[in-house]
Amino acid sequence: MSAAREAILARIAAAVGEAQPPVSVAREYRRAGQLAPAERVALFFERVGEYRADVRRVAADEVAGAVADACRELGARRLAVPVALPAAWRPTEVELVEDTGLTPRELDALDGVLTGSTLAIAETGTIVLTAGPWEGRRALTLVPDLHICVVEEARIVELVPEAIAQLSDLVAHERRPVTLVSGPSATSDIELSRVEGVHGPRTLVVLVAS
Repeated sequence: MSAAREAILARIAAAVGEAQPPVSVAREYRRAGQLAPAERVALFFERVGEYRADVRRVAADEVAGAVADACRELGARRLAVPVALPAAWRPTEVELVEDTGLTPRELDALDGVLTGSTLAIAETGTIVLTAGPWEGRRALTLVPDLHICVVEEARIVELVPEAIAQLSDLVAHERRPVTLVSGPSATSDIELSRVEGVHGPRTLVVLVAS
């Protein structure tokens, strides 16, 4: 440990004084959802749509076709994909470039990216990515201008605390990074002028597979 760090920690310890007993924190917020599955999915659709994302419901065996349709509508011909993306999700009509270490410049030259997801949260319309095998590394979903994301219906939870509870083991034991995506990337300046695509994909297409 460096001398500077020792000095800083010593000053903190002196300022804090003796350790205080732990304080009991009241957790009166909702930690378990009560919506039926169909209501939970409907809420997710509503909230995602409010973020100006394009959300579509597809059958589990029709994901590849839905991806091809979205690409055709958006003029996307080349998509980056994680190496482990399921074969059933891969459309033959689109050129798929597996991410084996693509540089930011190479990612930016592609039309978009196709990935899966770990979870989704209905109440906030949020997609949770944890760099899993079907999602790929974080840069894969931040650099391209289009993100087509497959959300499995069974992985939609109602509340944020439910999602955090399920993510705890992934973070604690596998040390995965967590990215929360609520609609396309957007930011506003002090005059509330909205600009999209600054911090991530400008266009988000969500395919909810049932």
